[in-house]
Amino acid sequence: MKRSALIIAAALLTFTGLKAQNVDDALRYSQIFYTGTARFMSMGGAFTALGGDMSSFSQNPAGIGVFRSSEISVTPQLLHAKTSANFNGISDDYMYNFNLGQAGIVGNLIKGSGTTGLISLNIGYSFNKTNNLNNTARIQGNSSSSSMADYWADEAYGIYYGDIGGAAGIAYDAWIIDTLRDANASYYGTVFSNYGDNPSSIYGQNIRRLITNQGYTGEHAISIGGNYSNKVYFGATLGISTIKYTGHYEHLEKADYFLDSQFSDFSYVEHFENTGTGVNLKIGAIIRPVEELRIGVAFHSPTLYKINERFYDNISSNFTDGGHYEYYNDDLVFEYALTTPFRALAGVAYQIEKSGLLSVDYEFVDYSMVKFSETGDDYDYSEKNLDIKNTLKPAHNIRVGGELRFNKLYFRGGYGYYGKVFREDEVNKDLFNRSISAGVGFREQNLSIDFGFTNMRNEQKYILYDSYYETAMANLTNTRNMFSVTLGYKFGF
Repeated sequence: MKRSALIIAAALLTFTGLKAQNVDDALRYSQIFYTGTARFMSMGGAFTALGGDMSSFSQNPAGIGVFRSSEISVTPQLLHAKTSANFNGISDDYMYNFNLGQAGIVGNLIKGSGTTGLISLNIGYSFNKTNNLNNTARIQGNSSSSSMADYWADEAYGIYYGDIGGAAGIAYDAWIIDTLRDANASYYGTVFSNYGDNPSSIYGQNIRRLITNQGYTGEHAISIGGNYSNKVYFGATLGISTIKYTGHYEHLEKADYFLDSQFSDFSYVEHFENTGTGVNLKIGAIIRPVEELRIGVAFHSPTLYKINERFYDNISSNFTDGGHYEYYNDDLVFEYALTTPFRALAGVAYQIEKSGLLSVDYEFVDYSMVKFSETGDDYDYSEKNLDIKNTLKPAHNIRVGGELRFNKLYFRGGYGYYGKVFREDEVNKDLFNRSISAGVGFREQNLSIDFGFTNMRNEQKYILYDSYYETAMANLTNTRNMFSVTLGYKFGF
């Protein structure tokens, strides 16, 4: 039985199908890849024991104590992101993004002339981009056994057709799902299977999903730290973190063959926008027991975010009998809090006279500790937090960087491994990120210019939809190339 098209007031809808505030959100805003200056990135971000770079304010605040003079720097970056998708066939997509990776200044509050006691005390500010979230992907192929319509039919299962809400509700309005023949009004078929009075099941439609994500997470790092006897460097950072992110996809299914339902194609759009501000505290120290060796440690408190979210979705459908339907759900607005996990870092750096150095970092972060919480609407997030705890796990990150000096030229390289974050029973249990980087720098008294290149890569499984018939999944290979240039100027010698 197919109902006539009608609009039900949003206040009466049963809310189903929306996946707001999920594990993906928790991980997206908790992961940090420490982008910043060209020198920092070209050495793999292995600066826990090095310091002397403004990007280290967001990593080990003791790095500010290594500065011997006042300094200012700015780092524009160019991102080239490419995604290869395998879904019954391979398709590629790419995008470019020009952005500000870092900008900051350091100044001396105290500058002594001796070699013992408090030699210097510095204060500084740096904006450091912690994660560039711009990405695009095109997934397309032929489906022989399922449709996203099956997912909506599953969502609507057991709900009276007049009470369906969310994406399943507008899919029903657009005639993509329908009540089953000879059944009550809370069991559903789709345009491909058991549709109304025409029960034949024929798949084989073309599927295409276009994904466009834009935004970043960044941190305004306000730091203070000093140098004690050239043996101990210490520091603290007040971090004011920001989120700006838009997630958008368009899912299209088209049948180029005849169906009893007279279906031709449908297009479904899902869009959400997040903006947020958070605060954290970092403390750290660098110990220099001998001239050549530095040992660094740092601790990051959890970041407490307050996030605003706007969500909307819509659907349009076409049928071979000339039918065309368009429906949308009213915009939904959420406000909630997110607490990221703490981080513990340790690093060792060894300087080879004045010709080079090698640095190694280790970082521990337990993503299962991420938590959502309400900010006034009394929503119970306990189920979502339990889902996070059962899905994510502690990760171990390793970064290695090196630098060789030839007079005024510096050649650099680095590697980063960002460990597996999903538990063993998850489809992305083998997902990790790795980075390879290189760069060159030039120093002339108080002027410097650095160039850096970083290649980041991961392989993941992307679920388009999960239905009774099938979990439709694509294999994605994400490649991100970042080109950075840092201009620096020292003053106050």
